[in-house]
Amino acid sequence: MAPLNTTLFYPYSFLLLGIPGLENVHVWIGFPFCAVYLIAILGNICILYVIQAEKSLHQPMFYFLAILSSIDLGLSTSTIPKMLGIFWLNLREIIFEGCLIQMFFIHLCTGMESAVLVAMAYDRYVAICNPLRYTLVLTNKIVSILALIILLGPLAITIPFVALILKLQFCGHHIIPHTYCEHMGIARLSCASIKINIVYGLCAISILVFEIIAIFISYVQILRAVFRLPSHDARLKALSTCGSHVCVMLAFYTPAFFSFMTHRFGKNVPRYIHILLANFYVVIPPALNPVIYGVRTKQIRERVLRIFSNK
Repeated sequence: MAPLNTTLFYPYSFLLLGIPGLENVHVWIGFPFCAVYLIAILGNICILYVIQAEKSLHQPMFYFLAILSSIDLGLSTSTIPKMLGIFWLNLREIIFEGCLIQMFFIHLCTGMESAVLVAMAYDRYVAICNPLRYTLVLTNKIVSILALIILLGPLAITIPFVALILKLQFCGHHIIPHTYCEHMGIARLSCASIKINIVYGLCAISILVFEIIAIFISYVQILRAVFRLPSHDARLKALSTCGSHVCVMLAFYTPAFFSFMTHRFGKNVPRYIHILLANFYVVIPPALNPVIYGVRTKQIRERVLRIFSNK
């Protein structure tokens, strides 16, 4: 029996249009995206090197930061090189399997980024609300378990995205008005019903909302503990340890929030605004995170300055 011709169901490739409406300035848009990518790569590699080399940084807070930097490397590398190919070389075609792989890594990395931010909030909660029990609560074993949850939780959520796309049939539609492949962007090209895809996508978003609520609750408890401290200096010191984490959360969740709101309710918003916000969601955090931690974290800042001064 002849093998089933899967091209009846899946297109050989998709065409990514980039940012519709801004095609004339694609070349110029590529330059800031390239700069952001270089910052993300160099910054996160630097963070990983410093944490690995400096034994004083071998503690839970910096282990989570190392996980965050690894995720950021994956997220930026799975999106920006293809964007630059579209902007500069007009390489819009992406094979079906490549599109699925890109979608998988984008959803996996964004899910892991949110999960690690929850773990970092818990770390700060224990450090400030139960400082005497910090080393007893966040042992290496517990940190390893949390790292496993950070990986396996989003992985379990992301795999069904791929399975749901593979169940769809595509009847000749292959143009994606975007710079990268994401679940609903691919699903909308199908000629079959995508109700399950929509429902599952909303379920995935609800998990993100629960994670934001968990972070919010952690910081309510942190602020309550901070304002009970007797001295003004002690309160400032406690708050400063949370400053980097708060900045990183804002860098990640703010573009995500505006992207979601314009996608769901901004029917009169130009398409290129939707695409730009979606790009900021996956492009900006990987570049900002190492800068934020490099500037605000004394141990990392001093180690980096020492490396460059020795050279």
